[in-house]
Amino acid sequence: MKTDDKNKVLLFMLDLIETGKVFWWKFFDWLAVISWSYLIFVSFLAMIIGAILGLGGFIPLLAFVSIMIKSLAGGKRKAELVATDAVTRADVEALERRVLEAEMATLQAQIEPHFLFNTLALIGQLIETDPHQASIVHHHLIKYLRAALPQIREQGGGKLGQQLELSRAYLNIMQARMQERLTYQIECPAALEHVAFPSMMIQTLVENAIKHGLEPKTDGGHIRIIARQGEGEIQVEVSDNGIGFDLHADDGIGLSNIRERLKVLYGLKASLVIEIPETGGAKLTLHIPETNNEHA
Repeated sequence: MKTDDKNKVLLFMLDLIETGKVFWWKFFDWLAVISWSYLIFVSFLAMIIGAILGLGGFIPLLAFVSIMIKSLAGGKRKAELVATDAVTRADVEALERRVLEAEMATLQAQIEPHFLFNTLALIGQLIETDPHQASIVHHHLIKYLRAALPQIREQGGGKLGQQLELSRAYLNIMQARMQERLTYQIECPAALEHVAFPSMMIQTLVENAIKHGLEPKTDGGHIRIIARQGEGEIQVEVSDNGIGFDLHADDGIGLSNIRERLKVLYGLKASLVIEIPETGGAKLTLHIPETNNEHA
């Protein structure tokens, strides 16, 4: 036999061995995860088919070997597979969270320049007409940036009190722009101020209320933010008496981003609920599980 032929035979045998290993581990894993009742049923069915096809004692031997393998090593292998699957899911969820937080940071980075430009323009106008008010707006802008920039850079969360302070600074600036057309109220028990809470979610709801609820309304309106302790959860309600909310319309980018983040961070344990009060306007409530706040 020529050397080339020998090499081909050797490569074929190596491929055959490798394929056999793959099938073996797939068979082993299958034995580990199936139930005993299913294995017995399959073995019994295989023996009937083997007898019909005249395979003799091969099928009974294979069934006996399968039962022995499952008895001796099936439990350990199943535990390994479950552990590996859990680690894989955790890695995927962590990756999804990082991607989503990066998308949130990118979106926020796109929004911030527009807000900053308008605020700086307002300060420039007030310097000419009302220097004292310009100083106040400048102070609120500094407070806003101090609260917002660390969250954007870290792409993580903060405390509920910090999130509310961010919205307070934002509303103070918007109040300087809209004058008497905007009033607001923030309520939060002191015990909840240090609870971990996902970053920028409350702020997104506040911006949504201003943009879609109050700014289009001639006489403006009122925004109310209420944080409360629920049963095993933290609830933050952002309501306004603006022009209302179309429940049949698709969520905008901001609300869709919140829903996706909640799904990735908490699964089905968190939600964003949108309601239309009888008095008009809109009420959006974040329900965040208290036990999972470490994901914030």
